[in-house]
Amino acid sequence: MSKVILTNEVQGLGSAGDVVEVKNGYARNYLVPQGFAMHWTRGGEAQVAQLRAARDARALASVEDAQALKAKLQEGKVRLLAKTGTGGRLFGSVKPASVASAISAAGIGEVDKRKITVPSIKTTGEYQAIVHLHEGVDAKITLQVIAER
Repeated sequence: MSKVILTNEVQGLGSAGDVVEVKNGYARNYLVPQGFAMHWTRGGEAQVAQLRAARDARALASVEDAQALKAKLQEGKVRLLAKTGTGGRLFGSVKPASVASAISAAGIGEVDKRKITVPSIKTTGEYQAIVHLHEGVDAKITLQVIAER
C-alpha cells in the first residue's frame, strides 16, 4: 500500500487534497500518470493544506451558485437531438457528455459531464437525469430525447 495525495476528485476515492492509501499498482499505473494524485511526502503536507484551502474557498462561493443553477435546471426541459432508426430507437445511447453539451446549448449553464448520472436511454421520449452540482445539491432534470431529422 502506498500513500498518495489526490490533486483532483476521484470518484469513490476522495477529493482534491485528501491523503489516501491505495494499492501500489493503482497509484503507479493510473493515479500518478493521469495527474490525479502525487506521491505523499512530508513536504507534500503543505501542498495538501493549500489544496484544501482552495477547495474550501471554491465550495463556499459555489453553494449559492449551485442552488441558482439547480433552480434553472429544474424549471425547464433539456432537449436532446439524437439519431434514430425505425420506431424511435437510438443509434447508440445518450451519454453524459451529450447531456452536458445540450445544457450549455440551451443557455442554462455549464455542467461537468462527470457529474451527470444518466439512465440507460435507448429510445426517444422523456427521461429523468441527475446532476450533482455541489455537496448536498443535486438537480433532477427532464431530458426530452427527440429524433434528429
